[in-house]
Amino acid sequence: MILSKTPYRISFFGGGSDYPEWLSENNGEVISTTINKYIYISCRELPPFFKHRHRILYSKTENVKNIQDIKHKAMRALLEKIKPKIGLEIHYDGDLPSKSGMGSSSSFIVGCLKAFYEQFGINHDKKKLVNESIILEQKVLKETVGSQDQVAAAYGGFNNIIFSKNKIKVKPISLSKKEIKKFSKNFFLIYTNQMRTASNIAKEYIEDLSIKNKRQIQKIIDHTSMAKKFIKQKAFNDFGNLLNETWHEKKQINNIISNSKIDYLYNKGIRNGALGGKLLGAGAGGFLLFYVPIKNREKFKLSFSNELIIPLEFTTEGSEIIFNDKKR
Repeated sequence: MILSKTPYRISFFGGGSDYPEWLSENNGEVISTTINKYIYISCRELPPFFKHRHRILYSKTENVKNIQDIKHKAMRALLEKIKPKIGLEIHYDGDLPSKSGMGSSSSFIVGCLKAFYEQFGINHDKKKLVNESIILEQKVLKETVGSQDQVAAAYGGFNNIIFSKNKIKVKPISLSKKEIKKFSKNFFLIYTNQMRTASNIAKEYIEDLSIKNKRQIQKIIDHTSMAKKFIKQKAFNDFGNLLNETWHEKKQINNIISNSKIDYLYNKGIRNGALGGKLLGAGAGGFLLFYVPIKNREKFKLSFSNELIIPLEFTTEGSEIIFNDKKR
């Protein structure tokens, strides 16, 4: 059996500038981090004693003879790519719900590829994981997704990721482990209890790159440069305030990004001690991220006592194999 462990991510700045529609004419840049919440993919050869050849377990269970009969689109595409000559049993488990803005779709793809490459002895590195997962999501599945989530899942860490038309550069943020730990304690996730399909939301605004939208996305990229400056200066509260400014800029791109419940929760967080925050992912649901200085944490947590609050830590590792009994 092979077991892969792949982190979820938080994107702070630059979201929207990593879509191929934008990168066909412009450069992009994001700041993101992986966190201590994970997707686990187990993969093993299925013994040949069953009527079915493949068994796939996620929120549903699929027992199929042919890969083409798999209903889970991403899993079907992955196995069509790998073309296994043996039957497989594959389990998916995640610490966080899907469709919640945490990059789960890309973490799932990267984690599956990592497990399959290990299962079948296919040579790979982080760059291969990124390239193959981007091709699968954007070209094969034809999802309206960017490229930052695949990079975060494969590489891990607190990074500045720079995109051009045909190149991706990953630059780790220059903070010590102690400083990163201190910084990460300022962040909380609030679950909105609203789920959405990111590809559907993104499609509403990224395909309409009007002059207005281009200006808004460029402002978001400019905020990425400002965020790097604040990090270098250890001006972490300024980083939190900039999140607030960027959130309001992003809402101007399209009115479907937020809704009345999200606005209510966001404004409540600001009233109760958060300096800034944002809705993670494409919008319309999932997790709200808040930056809360130490002195305001108790007030903030008390105000959200009826909601699910998740503290978090930044992590350094990307997708990895944590169990492989084939090597025993």
